[in-house]
Amino acid sequence: MFHIFQYQPLRLITQTSLSSMCLKLMLSRPVAFAQIWKSWFSSHSLLGKKNIILMGPPGAGKTTVGRIVGQKLDCPVIDIDDDVLETTWNMSVSEKLQDVGYEEFLEEEGKALLKFSASGSVISLSGSNPMHAAGMQHMKKNGIVVYLDVPTTVIMSRLKSKEMDRIVGLSPGISLKDILQFRKQFYKKWFDVRVLCGGDIAAEVVAEKVLDAVKRYQDLELETFISTRSSRSGRRTEEDSHKLYFSDIVTQGLALDGGLFVPERGLPKFTAEEWQGLIEATYIERAQVILERCIHPADIPASKLAEIIETAYGDNFSCSKIAPVRHLAGNQFLLELFHGPTASFKDFALQLVPHLFAYCIPRSCNYLILVATSGDTGSAVLDGFSRLHDTDKQRIALVNFFPEDGVSPIQKSQMIGCQKENAWSVGVKSDFDFCQTAIKQIFTNSDFTGFLTVEYGTALATANSINWARLLPQIVYHASAYLDLVHQGIVSFGSPVDICIPTGNFGNILAAFYAKMMGIPIRKCICASNENNVLTDFIRTGVYDWRGRKLISTFSPAIDILKSSNLERYLHLIANEDGQLVTQLFNQLENQGHFQLRKDLLGKLQQDLVAGWCSDEDCLAAIHSVYSTTGYILDTHTAVAKVVADRLQDRTCPIIISSTAHYAKFAPAILRALRIAEINQNPLSQLHLLNSYSALPPIHWGLLETLRKTGNGDHQVCAADMSALMSHIETLIQNHFM
Repeated sequence: MFHIFQYQPLRLITQTSLSSMCLKLMLSRPVAFAQIWKSWFSSHSLLGKKNIILMGPPGAGKTTVGRIVGQKLDCPVIDIDDDVLETTWNMSVSEKLQDVGYEEFLEEEGKALLKFSASGSVISLSGSNPMHAAGMQHMKKNGIVVYLDVPTTVIMSRLKSKEMDRIVGLSPGISLKDILQFRKQFYKKWFDVRVLCGGDIAAEVVAEKVLDAVKRYQDLELETFISTRSSRSGRRTEEDSHKLYFSDIVTQGLALDGGLFVPERGLPKFTAEEWQGLIEATYIERAQVILERCIHPADIPASKLAEIIETAYGDNFSCSKIAPVRHLAGNQFLLELFHGPTASFKDFALQLVPHLFAYCIPRSCNYLILVATSGDTGSAVLDGFSRLHDTDKQRIALVNFFPEDGVSPIQKSQMIGCQKENAWSVGVKSDFDFCQTAIKQIFTNSDFTGFLTVEYGTALATANSINWARLLPQIVYHASAYLDLVHQGIVSFGSPVDICIPTGNFGNILAAFYAKMMGIPIRKCICASNENNVLTDFIRTGVYDWRGRKLISTFSPAIDILKSSNLERYLHLIANEDGQLVTQLFNQLENQGHFQLRKDLLGKLQQDLVAGWCSDEDCLAAIHSVYSTTGYILDTHTAVAKVVADRLQDRTCPIIISSTAHYAKFAPAILRALRIAEINQNPLSQLHLLNSYSALPPIHWGLLETLRKTGNGDHQVCAADMSALMSHIETLIQNHFM
């Protein structure tokens, strides 16, 4: 077996002589001693007996970076090509490849790995090592695998300049680009942490990024979560006293003090070079990179996260681009977020979150997910949780509460049609605000939740946008939209864009702001409201006031909301994480129906956000106008955003309008906008009529399929009463888990 031994001179000094040397240095130069000791302790506690294993394509710089990392850590550096393979074979790698051929070379290379052993070293793999499963399993047993992820175009440029002749698999008829793309599947399978390496990044910078990535991998304490109402000074609450991690807050959903969870140290930042490295990437690749930075590998390992993302977006979306950006007119672009199975932007989170949830929850407990919806969330969450593996369905169930008379007929048909053996819809004789408030109250009712746990072994959780995991996939599509504009040559990276979003619960626009914080050059986030314009008034005046307001039923029901839950996260951010202030504001809102921001906070808010609102009449007029001029049909929510964008944009930069749902979900309003005189009340007939227009985008495949199955399906209806809702919950638990 091939062994690497620690051979540095420092390690050959006896313990006595080392102690004597340390004492002399400490007495003569205490500052220097402290710096040296701190550096030595930091590096050796980072590595220990583990190896840092650098993996990536040929030309990624593994050897050079490995040497620099080894120097910084004062540890052995091993290059598999030079120090292991060529030593073992007594010939160069290129000679071996020519001698035995591609397939036999991979096998011989793998055998050499299996005989190799080292500890406390920095190891640079060959570009083809990850293609041998047994060899990589052997290496991972005592190592942290760091993937140096370099854009394919950069690698091709580097290899061309080096004229490398030992690329395994390169032969007539097989291009270098094909080989590099083929190998990515193996790199993604084995890595523990990823380091993004742009085109012009220096090896020294990459080495520092490697060390930072390894430190993060080894220290889960760096990524804890707090409540927006958490006390940061003085007496701490019970929840403040222990650490909460991603896997905890995914399952808990809402903080015990009624606040919402946020990362204690904020969101990760990407450099301009790192973002630019994702311009050529697919949507799924972008999602993997961004979510890896937001979810610690101790909560969900990178390989498992990749598997979950592939499951969520691989075959469930009707467009291969997942979230394509389409030019509408002038400087306006549409981010189409309706290609998922239930035809709304909610699918981006709710195809992913169920799998995150199933991975994170303990196996010893059953979970009932509670969801309140103003329309699109319902069918999306039902569809998402119904796609879990059968074993997970047995321990995870879901109940979706929606306003019985406050959603469109097609949305209601979807929610009924998407019910499965572990997922049900309950209509509530009230509005969305009641449903959402009721769920919050149920979660903070410790007597009721404790009773369910003791009596039925069942815990409650939520998949609403108050759950932190719901926001992360939305950050991805806002970032991806900007990168697509760069890829299309509409803007150069660094040039700003505005984003306009139809807004009700503030989650989608908050995700856009988070993307801006992470490095996407978004200038203004434009909040578009319908006639329930409490957010518009708040952004303009700093006064949040729902006194005397009644919820108005509009043609854009998903934003018929007066109580915007995710606004709390944004205010916590601009208030410098002042949980006491946030508690004060939202207690006042709950008890008195209003609050007012301080002048300094309003100033911060108005640097980030602008707002406007749109009437139903203007919404329908916009749909008609856009269809008449472009042949494209906007849904009612996108039309609200289009009207507000027209009014507020200054036309100095592109504006991305979030198209949050497919127009067919709101067929009666769309047909009215298109000035159809007689409208059949049957939802399926309405869709067939819209289909006859041959408009863009085409009728959504999932809607037609669901409505054909649904008919007049059954669902439960509940009074607007807390006791009645809790009784429904208990009955559902008894029927499913007992």
